[in-house]
Amino acid sequence: MAFEANHRIIIELRTSYKTSDKQRQPAVAKELAGRTKARAGGHAGRMVRHNNVIPNQHFHKDWQTRVKTWFDQPAKKKARRLARKAKAAALAPRPAQLLRPVVHAPTQRYNHKTRLGRGFTMQELKEAGLTKKYAKSVGIAVDHRRTNLSVESLQANVQRLKEYKSKLIVFPMGRVKKPKAGDSSTAECRAAVQATGTVLPLPTGRKAVEFVSVSEELKNFRAHTALRVARNDQKLDGIRRGKALKAGKGDA
Repeated sequence: MAFEANHRIIIELRTSYKTSDKQRQPAVAKELAGRTKARAGGHAGRMVRHNNVIPNQHFHKDWQTRVKTWFDQPAKKKARRLARKAKAAALAPRPAQLLRPVVHAPTQRYNHKTRLGRGFTMQELKEAGLTKKYAKSVGIAVDHRRTNLSVESLQANVQRLKEYKSKLIVFPMGRVKKPKAGDSSTAECRAAVQATGTVLPLPTGRKAVEFVSVSEELKNFRAHTALRVARNDQKLDGIRRGKALKAGKGDA
């Protein structure tokens, strides 16, 4: 009887312990859920979305010692300005820069724009009556690799060379003060002023837009249809010629 009583007491104690533990579990779970919600910013019990990379940044690399700064930018700007000034003084009375041609930018997207190129072609120098050696001696840039693909660009650069020649003042070579053929006079040499900056810069103004009255012909014109017909004619040109040759109606 004593053993059964003791055994009953132990069982009752265990039952009471389990009951008290179960009673405490909801409170503990509620507290843990509140902490998780506070940490997750209001999304309790929810994982991160998508298959993202787990944050694993490494910030122990002493990156402060390898940071590139530009604190010397004002000093570099001043140094470049003084270098340009010294170069112009060394080249005086010659122009500080070379004469560059007008070229069109590459690719179909930008070929309507013009800019200064590397140098003039041999054909442009020949049309302007200059040689490669003489052009280099009077401040004209020469590019033996560039070629002219249109008459318009050739004529524009030839005109640019002729304009430069008309404004050019050629000093006598060496100690000889007497001007030779092609040299400028003494009065022109004394009145010469060094040209700084870009030689013969491109005009910056935009072309004026021309307005025309809309006629009935323009109203009835279908650009999309005209393009499709022209593209189709070009595509079928060879087939149509072959059929005409076979039928004896076309020329070879």
